[in-house]
Amino acid sequence: MKQLSYNSLITQTSLFIALTVLLSYIFAIHTTFIHITFGFLSTAIFAVMHGPIRAGIMAAIACFIGMLLFGQGVFFPGFILSEFLVGYTFGHFLYQKPITLKRVAIPFLIIAIFIHLGLNTLWLVIFYQKAASAIFMGRLIKNIICYPIEIGLFFAVYKTLGRIIPALKPRP
Repeated sequence: MKQLSYNSLITQTSLFIALTVLLSYIFAIHTTFIHITFGFLSTAIFAVMHGPIRAGIMAAIACFIGMLLFGQGVFFPGFILSEFLVGYTFGHFLYQKPITLKRVAIPFLIIAIFIHLGLNTLWLVIFYQKAASAIFMGRLIKNIICYPIEIGLFFAVYKTLGRIIPALKPRP
């Protein structure tokens, strides 16, 4: 794959940070313990294009900027770590690999179980000093419902953008 110029990389990263902030904070449903957002789409697409480290950094920066600008929800440094891990996980499983249902389902499952239900619930328990059982059930139901929807949305966006963005063209 052709090496990106520094300016092109910075421009793409900035664009995806802006998209992630918009999809995570503006076009989102926020309650105290449950957030339904579409920021995963831009993070996953960026991860397909740029790999785990860059995607993790992009997602962490987007989380930080979103919290600074919009402050919806809780500002806790653990959430920045969680977002880095989301980007890293997508990049690890999707970067320079064929995009198949199985290959996409695995990172979405890992993210749902270990990051959303595990780490993010832990951060909420620490911040609010509430019992995990009071927080966990609603988050579990949300993740069970959103898991197949997120995979379907990712495929729809990936296939659409794959027609116009060369870096997203499926690899054999």
